[in-house]
Amino acid sequence: MSPTTHSFITGVIAALYGVAGLFFLSFWRRTRDGLFVAFALAFGLLALSQTLLALAGLEREEQSWVYLIRLLAFLLIIAGIVRKNLEGRRR
Repeated sequence: MSPTTHSFITGVIAALYGVAGLFFLSFWRRTRDGLFVAFALAFGLLALSQTLLALAGLEREEQSWVYLIRLLAFLLIIAGIVRKNLEGRRR
């Protein structure tokens, strides 16, 4: 795959992550549920990660420091789900 094609696809993925983050943010505005804010922040971090990959020209993300941003995003999702489940047990 050419570097231009790789950068284009990475940019499209970053934009879609951003759209998903805005989608969850709109749900949070309506419900004020913390799970939606966790997902919105996580997708924002995933968009940032993809953007940095495209700008830095890194083709193997698993071998770069950018992978840590992606790891943080998934940890946010896990924390949001665990918090939501613990909250449901208390009620």
